[in-house]
Amino acid sequence: MPVRVEPDRTFREALAAADRPLAGMWVCSGSPLIAELCAGAGLDWLLIDAEHSPNGLESILAQLQAVRGYPVQAVVRPPVNDTVLLKQYLDLGVQDLLIPMVNSAAEAKAAVAAVRYPPHGVRGVGSALARASRWNRIPDYLARAAETISVTVQIETEAAVAAVEEILAVDGVDAIFLGPSDLAASMGLLGEQEHPKVRAAVEHCLTVAKAAGKPAGVNAFNEATARAYMDAGAKFVLVGADVALLARGTEALADKFVPTAPDVGAPLGRTGDTPSSY
Repeated sequence: MPVRVEPDRTFREALAAADRPLAGMWVCSGSPLIAELCAGAGLDWLLIDAEHSPNGLESILAQLQAVRGYPVQAVVRPPVNDTVLLKQYLDLGVQDLLIPMVNSAAEAKAAVAAVRYPPHGVRGVGSALARASRWNRIPDYLARAAETISVTVQIETEAAVAAVEEILAVDGVDAIFLGPSDLAASMGLLGEQEHPKVRAAVEHCLTVAKAAGKPAGVNAFNEATARAYMDAGAKFVLVGADVALLARGTEALADKFVPTAPDVGAPLGRTGDTPSSY
């Protein structure tokens, strides 16, 4: 007899059960080993990113398998709001999606339709072949699939901020997530995610989400900013990234033991020469 299994708890359910904001981190390295290391750190959730990171279907699958044994929610961000790509992610067993660059209610509706089977959506039916249903070992998967998936959409442009009420009203949008870096860029403030106008836009969206009865999250690596957003109503926050922690940590190590930084413009192994010396 095959083993009958149940789907994991969704991010939607984790947020509903939480009595405090959930703290998470980006997992951007593409490494299952690093993902597993981060999964055991004690954080509430991980965001496995494929928009700005070297992650394809195989590496996402390996990371989902690596972190599953730990008490942490695994949310995955695809590179684009695309029906075919989302179908592939879902069949891999991704249950919690963070959809980037959702600027309108229509785009939010398209994301929701992509995760639901007909007649409520357009997701292609391939569950017998897919990890999502554990190869048909989750009882009644086709009928229950929608309840096993959460959809968070990312608000990261001025257009999205202007449409945030309509986006939140879309049935099937479980939460919104604010991206201050891209929001700042769309406001003509590239690299100024701490600018008062950007923070005001983020806090506006947090207030609107609270009024709509849906959780909102935000990216904030600065601790003071993260705590300020939590105080303003953010229910989940990304407070760091694997690659950033490794970069800063190795830099600090080098500062302790290497008296002079290497010349990054010089060829490897020949720090005293210029390219014309060869």
